[in-house]
Amino acid sequence: MRNEPRLERWVDALLQTPGLTALRDRAAIVAELLEDSLSAAAPVARESGGIVDVGSGGGAPGIPLAAALPDREVTLLEATGWKCAFLERLGREFPNVRVVHGRAEEQGLEAWGVAVAKALAPPVVAAEWLLPLVGLGGAAILYLGEVPPELPRVAGLLGGSLEEVVAVPGRRGRHLAVLRKVGPTPAGFPRRSGVARKRPLA
Repeated sequence: MRNEPRLERWVDALLQTPGLTALRDRAAIVAELLEDSLSAAAPVARESGGIVDVGSGGGAPGIPLAAALPDREVTLLEATGWKCAFLERLGREFPNVRVVHGRAEEQGLEAWGVAVAKALAPPVVAAEWLLPLVGLGGAAILYLGEVPPELPRVAGLLGGSLEEVVAVPGRRGRHLAVLRKVGPTPAGFPRRSGVARKRPLA
């Protein structure tokens, strides 16, 4: 998958487009954005339904996941217009990708089977944005370093449960947290734009 031509072109575009990543070395982009994104392919594949990548930025993890899971629709949700333009240009090579310009707080509740986020926000903030987007029985999957101790409690407030923490092979200190949607999204969540970051639930 690493040598997939479309992903090679995506890596090149990230390297050539200022503002999408602080990484300026191609090997670092491959390791941190491509290979790290693909570390969630197996957990995501076990879920059903559409996939939403919240705060997609330059397309990580959504574009690598779209390449790895060609039979699944992947929505790249991004709030910044020029980044959406980049995603639309690169996403044309992936028939299962669509780009949505907007914020998590503005999207339809429980509209996807699985939501993913990488380098989006602190874990408890990301959980508030992601869990409302997935239907009952679905999952939010967060790319993390260490899992904060308050994450299970916050997931519970949002109708979720911390089901599993997966250590990423070959990446010391890197984990995937699988939050299962076990109940409906409580009224009032997600809170209006900006509130989750200013007043996190933890």
